Amino acid sequence: MAGTTQPSAIDDILAEHAGLELQLSDPALHNDPAAARRVGKRFAELAPIMATYTKLQSAQEDLEAARELAADDASFAAELPDLEAVVAELDVALTDLLAPRDPHDGDDVVLEVKSGEGGEESALFASDLARMYVRYAERHGWRVEVLDATISDLGGYKDATISIKSKGDVRDGVWARLKFEGGVHRVQRVPVTESQGRVHTSAAGVLIYPEPEEVEEVQIDETDLRIDVYRSSGKGGQGVNTTDSAVRITHLPTGIVVTCQNERSQLQNKARAMQVLAARLQAAAEEAADAEASAGRQSQVRTVDRSERIRTYNFPENRITDHRIGFKAHNLDAVLDGDMDALLDALGKSDREARLAAE
Repeated sequence: MAGTTQPSAIDDILAEHAGLELQLSDPALHNDPAAARRVGKRFAELAPIMATYTKLQSAQEDLEAARELAADDASFAAELPDLEAVVAELDVALTDLLAPRDPHDGDDVVLEVKSGEGGEESALFASDLARMYVRYAERHGWRVEVLDATISDLGGYKDATISIKSKGDVRDGVWARLKFEGGVHRVQRVPVTESQGRVHTSAAGVLIYPEPEEVEEVQIDETDLRIDVYRSSGKGGQGVNTTDSAVRITHLPTGIVVTCQNERSQLQNKARAMQVLAARLQAAAEEAADAEASAGRQSQVRTVDRSERIRTYNFPENRITDHRIGFKAHNLDAVLDGDMDALLDALGKSDREARLAAE
């Protein structure tokens, strides 16, 4: 194959795709719904690679035919530059698709937003961030569920836990798009509590971790858990204040605390909280076992301090700045309304370039 793609890499993909196709055509596979979902998900992940490879093959054949015709008739030479450009473009696209990938890219996520320095203003900003992610998810047709939230006096979020899930089998799931959001987010604006009109700086933190459909690696010992039930509060539908349905689970060995009060019953809240706990324990286990993953996640929140930030939201200038890649844009209002694709595309491109450079 011409260009920069690695023949061995595409050969491996072709063989895997053929094997998955055979598995999917076997009725026995569908007797195991979990296995069928895994195979179907991986098959869907490979679909963009196969489509691009097929287009590249066709373009290369057209180019080769045009070169043979041009050798006999110079009038056909005019077509060569356009065909060469198409081949080059597809070759770059295939190389990008074959770049090393984060194994969690197809996963759903649990996202936590926490207020930090700045009191009520920080809590209001945390709610702005939560709304930004919810609006972005809605633009992409993802399912959003607020699992738990602590509301401040002015209606902001002291903390909130949100589950975001994609619909159907996709190559790039929610994690692939939002995994760069973990860290300290800084805001510069005039708070609603400021009577003199002065611009203040405060911060809120975002933690994000993948929530695979099935968490198989983590075994949770019930004796390691402390489970508390309490009365739900805040938004959650009619009747949330009439029963002790909210659940708080503390994993004693690690100190991880998960709460859920969104579901209708105590049993449902416990089940959902256990799923979140399993995902958090899996993320922690991967960080401990994999030094590279641990280093890559050091950008996540350690202390919600203004000086340790990944991004600044400057309201007076309507400007958003991502300090990791030098991204700047003057459409802060649109970004906070969920128009995050340009920002996330830039972060994804930087990540892919780093992965390719590390090969």
